[in-house]
Amino acid sequence: MEHRDLEDADPEVYQALNDEIERQESESLEMIASENFVPRQVLQAQGSVMTNKYAEGYPGNRYYAGCKHHDKVENLAKERALDLFGGDHANVQPHSGSQANFAAYAAVLDPGDKILGPVLAHGGHLTHGHGVNFSGELYDFGTYAINKETERFEKEDILEAAREHDPDLIVMGYSAYPREFEFEMFREVADEVDALLMADIAHISGLVAGGKHPEPFPHCDIVTTTTHKSIRGARGGMILCKEKYAEDVDKAVFPYTQGGPLMHQIAAKAVSFKEAQRDSFEEYAEQIIKNTEALAEGLRNEGLKLVSGGTDNHLVLVDLRNEEVTGKQAESLLEEIGVVCNKNMVPYDPESPFVTSGIRLGTPALTTRGMKEKELEQIGEMIARRVKNPEDGKMEEKMKEKVSEILEEFPLYENSKVKY
Repeated sequence: MEHRDLEDADPEVYQALNDEIERQESESLEMIASENFVPRQVLQAQGSVMTNKYAEGYPGNRYYAGCKHHDKVENLAKERALDLFGGDHANVQPHSGSQANFAAYAAVLDPGDKILGPVLAHGGHLTHGHGVNFSGELYDFGTYAINKETERFEKEDILEAAREHDPDLIVMGYSAYPREFEFEMFREVADEVDALLMADIAHISGLVAGGKHPEPFPHCDIVTTTTHKSIRGARGGMILCKEKYAEDVDKAVFPYTQGGPLMHQIAAKAVSFKEAQRDSFEEYAEQIIKNTEALAEGLRNEGLKLVSGGTDNHLVLVDLRNEEVTGKQAESLLEEIGVVCNKNMVPYDPESPFVTSGIRLGTPALTTRGMKEKELEQIGEMIARRVKNPEDGKMEEKMKEKVSEILEEFPLYENSKVKY
């Protein structure tokens, strides 16, 4: 086997990777709420020799020999996950949040069982029962919705939906909900209808780990999450649960839904969980909250409407129904000045998911770069002015220049050729 540096072995891929570093570093204010930047040590672990080994099974019970170092790394990841999130048992093998949800359902339900989950356009996820997804095909899903007046999830609405659908499991957890996840309230609803409670905390995991959001345990029976997003870790998924479900969760991950775990990915998860245990991560989580509030203030200062009026977490959802642009158009307008976000449906949206009446803006990635309230309020005002003046070419050029100045002030990866 010939070992060569990537630059020599595959110059096309090498160039694409460096172009992407340049895009992240110098061309874009990354405001997609589900994205973040991992530290170099996570990149190193994910690109490690752990990728060379099959390790089917679990620590102490593998199907192949030679896994003693993999056992150590996986146990570290599990121990650190439980320290950060609570619960009795952790499974760190899911390759993604969607696969974690698949396995979590399979652990406690049979095909055809009833689940109650959030409406997709109200912050839910495809794996929360959408018809194009396995969840909508395998299970009998009912939905609960955001209250039209408060634009929040209210107990009386969820309880009414739960009584009507009589679910075996209630799913909470959202990809576009700017308010606190009320685990205790959902537990009360679940107890009313004798249902299990599962929380998908993929978006808020970093805030939970940093102690800036209420914890899902002991209220929830099962918790799923991605291991990236606000927790700023290696891309992947994870399941945490109470002890009574531990064996079923493990069987549902392997061998039911997956084969060999990606041990290089699990090594990177372990590293990122250790980073989240540091005092500095608590400061980071707190700054996310402050930055999102500042972003919301900047948007409101320039007259944009926010779903529920504001935010408690890492994102804001902008309602553009009073403006002259759709979410799709706003996404494009903002990308032209170097602000990367995504079009997003708002509750009771008259537009299709491919057009939408809103945009979703998140602060975890910009907070990672070191930006504070001053910058985020300024960015919010700039976003609002751009959306409200789509034909103003002079404004567009000035904003491009301002975005470049901000990016230069807050570098991401210093000396960042593909070396890691």
